[in-house]
Amino acid sequence: MTEARPVRVCVDTMGGDFAPAEVLEGVTRALAADPALEVILTGPADIVVPYAETRPRATPHPTTQVIAMEDHPASAVRSKGDSSIVVGCRLVRDGEAEAFFSAGSTGACMAAATLVMGRLKGVARPAIATIIPTPTTPVVLLDVGANADCKPEHLVAFAHMGIAYAQAVLGVTEPAVGLLNIGEEATKGSALAIEAHALMLSAVPGFAGNVEGREVLSSAVDVIVTDGFTGNVVLKLLEGTSRTLLLQVREAMTSSPIRRMAAAVLAPSVRRMKARLDPDTYGGAPLLGVRGVCIIGHGSSSSRAVCAGIGVAARAVRGGMPERISTAVAPEAS
Repeated sequence: MTEARPVRVCVDTMGGDFAPAEVLEGVTRALAADPALEVILTGPADIVVPYAETRPRATPHPTTQVIAMEDHPASAVRSKGDSSIVVGCRLVRDGEAEAFFSAGSTGACMAAATLVMGRLKGVARPAIATIIPTPTTPVVLLDVGANADCKPEHLVAFAHMGIAYAQAVLGVTEPAVGLLNIGEEATKGSALAIEAHALMLSAVPGFAGNVEGREVLSSAVDVIVTDGFTGNVVLKLLEGTSRTLLLQVREAMTSSPIRRMAAAVLAPSVRRMKARLDPDTYGGAPLLGVRGVCIIGHGSSSSRAVCAGIGVAARAVRGGMPERISTAVAPEAS
């Protein structure tokens, strides 16, 4: 088996509801899981320096500012140049790190990555992707919140970026791509969907046509493309549904002594199902289309989620995700 090449990931130690403790524990888990991983830690000196002193593959990069969840993203990025988020993106831009992970403000991470790292040539709108668990293979859904209003050509670019992510991180050689719509026919849906379908048919390799909402969890395609407003609604609906479903299963299995006995037999299967549905399993959402790898974790990230997010960042670098996107959206620039 070929050894993984070394990758240096910058981690924002101040991002998330449980920072810095859960973030540092996640870093510890990630370092243990990947012998070729190196991390740069941004955050207050009294947090990052003592941690790094006892870990040979961890480097501290002290910062003096923190962007809070309530801060206005773009304003905070401009006014807090020594924040853990902005400095992390700057390290990627300057080549000192190859990827950045943060469970902090999504808006601030997007703004910093776009303003500091910059967009890849040919990318008008970076997009946030997420992994949707299904009974068989995971599906990439994008955009899930970066762009509420889109043009047809933006959806074409999202498709190319989703393909690159599926190839680099999920290992899918030739991803099938679907356009989220209210019907399978090319003439169904909004003006945006109809025009995007026509463009994708000629410009996107592996385009399989429209997919309906009921097919999101069916693994009919590897990548599903939509605008950020619709994608965010779909994501939040799926998250709420999975939580409700798991609660219903738990209540059904513990409502009587006989059912509790049956639950003991079914427990391993239920735990596996919960793991597939748990966002912590996938760690974070990539912001695709920027000059580098940027993975944004959810605010309530546990150490397990942080570890997974750092792992995704390393796989994206090793899989050449930014280069794949650049080649797809602007071949002449590659």
